[in-house]
Amino acid sequence: MFNKNIKLAIAALIVITAAWQFTESNIGNGIFLLLLAGIIVLLYFKNEYIIMAFLQLRKQDFDGANKWLDKIKNPEGALVRKQQGYYNYLKGLMLSQTNLTLAEKHLKKAVELGLTMDQDMAMVKLNLAGIAMSKNRKIEAEKLLIEAKKLDKQGMLKDQIKMMKDQMKKGPQVQMRRY
Repeated sequence: MFNKNIKLAIAALIVITAAWQFTESNIGNGIFLLLLAGIIVLLYFKNEYIIMAFLQLRKQDFDGANKWLDKIKNPEGALVRKQQGYYNYLKGLMLSQTNLTLAEKHLKKAVELGLTMDQDMAMVKLNLAGIAMSKNRKIEAEKLLIEAKKLDKQGMLKDQIKMMKDQMKKGPQVQMRRY
């Protein structure tokens, strides 16, 4: 993976080479080089490791997704702002299985950096609400659920939000010990 600025420099050099190929009447080479530059610019906005992590996540392969995310050594230097948001979003999802405190930190960072789609932001808020609920911060969880519901314009998280609200109404479950 190249630094985001190196990707832009490579794309610029390829575009210049494509222009030179057009002036030399090598139209096919110029078109190919423009397509190649387009792919590099696309990878500037959509990081290849994050794409691979999303694909692994779709297969429910959390270890594979985590391996792809671990290949990003310096997210602040290598990724643009929205990609950093998605990086933290995915890291938070991975860590929510094992370490709620660290997961909460990554998810809050994803909210701070922003995500492209409202649906993704709704998912982050829903996960943060679940973490807040598990840490007995009911007011914060209610606020996050309201925000998630507003962001879920297509109703894809409707059932999960309803289930969490029902769990909040029940309150903490007290387990009785038998002796």
